Amino acid sequence: MKIENTKAQMRKGVLEFCILSILKNGDAYTSEILSSLKKAEMIVVEGTIYPLLTRLKNTGLLTYRWEESTSGPPRKYYVLTENGALFLKELSTTWGNLVAAVNLVTSTKSTTHE
Repeated sequence: MKIENTKAQMRKGVLEFCILSILKNGDAYTSEILSSLKKAEMIVVEGTIYPLLTRLKNTGLLTYRWEESTSGPPRKYYVLTENGALFLKELSTTWGNLVAAVNLVTSTKSTTHE
């Protein structure tokens, strides 16, 4: 098994959480979201993020607005909805619990049962 495949699956599993977390700090357009993810080494291609943003919008967690740009076509800014903010809060709690559980399991010495 290649480690890269496993790493990619782990990143995909938390990508939704990361996108919602980026948007809690303010509205953003796709290039800004991608840039934030790349800075965090959550490398994502546009072909991955657009369907995810659409799904998050369709489930009511995000909305968007169009804004004119001084350098090119109008930009679609994604906005966290009230439901999105509540969902993110729940995800944050779940993430904290998951990290604590994984740290506990991976940092303790294993015991054998006789």
